[in-house]
Amino acid sequence: MQNTGINLIFEGQNLARILQGLLITARVAFISIFISLILGFIFGLIYSSKNKIIRFFCRLYLELFRIIPILVWLFIFYFGFPELLDINIDGEVVALIVFIMWGIAETGDIARGALESLPKHQRESGMAIGLNKIQLYRYILLPQAFRRILPGTINLATRMIKTTSLIVMVGVMDVVKIGQQIIESNVLKVPDASFWIYGLIFFLYFIICYPLSKYAKTLENKWNK
Repeated sequence: MQNTGINLIFEGQNLARILQGLLITARVAFISIFISLILGFIFGLIYSSKNKIIRFFCRLYLELFRIIPILVWLFIFYFGFPELLDINIDGEVVALIVFIMWGIAETGDIARGALESLPKHQRESGMAIGLNKIQLYRYILLPQAFRRILPGTINLATRMIKTTSLIVMVGVMDVVKIGQQIIESNVLKVPDASFWIYGLIFFLYFIICYPLSKYAKTLENKWNK
């Protein structure tokens, strides 16, 4: 009697291996998100500058990550730079570098948009009561901007989590790579292995990303009212 794909999930160490791969995926995603949110907010402050040269270079940085696919960036850092500089870079380190840089660019643009959307009279009122620039941002602009960027940054976080599926291309043993290995080693004796293994991976991504998406939507609706 042929094994079924659902039995394959619980056979041996397969489920434990998939969950271990999910842990690696989550580690790359959440470290990247945490660092990029902090540095991205700083980037957004710089990007909101009135200086045209600063804005040009910030815009250039942002567009580089919007125009060039993340997979290409992964290949550049994993294959291109190590060969050029004659060094070795671990795939997980490459993934962290690329995802942090991408997260900084996107978070910075969200923060810039939030700051620039604040009514001009709030700045003028703050200056009128004697606040300096640091106090103006600390007490008036940043608290309001934070509320506006939070839904967008949560949505960005879900995109980053989903996009971590690309790190398999630079040799990281994430949940997708481990799933592929299990399928390849069992495809002859379990014809429907792909359906069940990839179905499980789909479910794992879903239970991580869906609550985040719903939370972002709830915050957006709440604060819009």
